Amino acid sequence: MDARSVTRPGDLVLLIDSKNKPFIFRLEPGHEFQTHRGVVRHDDLAGLAWGSRIASHLGQTFYLLQPTLHDLLLHLPRQSQIVFPKELGYILLRLSVGPGARVIEAGTGSGALTLALAWMVGSEGRVYSYDRRADMQDIARRNLARLGLEARVVFHERPAEDGFLESDVDALFLDLPDPQVALPAARQALCPGSPFGAILPTANQVAALLSGLEAGGFAFVEVCEILLRFYKTVPQRLRPLDRMVAHTGYLVFARPLAEGTGTPDGEWPGGDSV
Repeated sequence: MDARSVTRPGDLVLLIDSKNKPFIFRLEPGHEFQTHRGVVRHDDLAGLAWGSRIASHLGQTFYLLQPTLHDLLLHLPRQSQIVFPKELGYILLRLSVGPGARVIEAGTGSGALTLALAWMVGSEGRVYSYDRRADMQDIARRNLARLGLEARVVFHERPAEDGFLESDVDALFLDLPDPQVALPAARQALCPGSPFGAILPTANQVAALLSGLEAGGFAFVEVCEILLRFYKTVPQRLRPLDRMVAHTGYLVFARPLAEGTGTPDGEWPGGDSV
């Protein structure tokens, strides 16, 4: 059996119980996982094939899986609202984040976006994360360390509107209540034409950002939201679940034009993409 097919000490594992409740922890020799459904010894999990069914000392069933990035993000320890996976995937694509990229984010929070960016830029890329609150960045640091990604992120305890310390970055994302105040700094930090993005909870905040983008040398602006609907997984009764994950934020994307680039007759490129 391939070594990647079985668990090893030090692996992060996902246990899912019979009620579909997930538990994520790292395998450590001599340790125990304890829950109201019984105790599972870490040593009993080491060497098992991923996808195995196991039982606690009370006979309760669990399934042993490798946690995906989606699992890890949903179950991050946090003290603030996070950017959810349904937005994160689209953000990463729109910002064209990949191995070797240099990306700025402002509004570290608990580090969900930070973690996703660090995962994608690889060991040769860098994420530069700005927040005015050191306590929030400490949470993000711990979350990154849990996955061994802390070396890929440089933290700055600094308000975004005071300017970014990097230049010619490949992408920039703002998760701030008033992102328009950071637009001059964002434009200076980005390579001309590189992707800019932001997330906001209310339409009023989006309107204020749009005004700032129009006045600040940005173009090709788009606003969207991501709605996610799950379905019952019963072949004979396939239909949507009664609840769906609807609005969790508005996404705004744009591109900064090169300095001195004018637009014909005051036209704003990309002001309405529909």
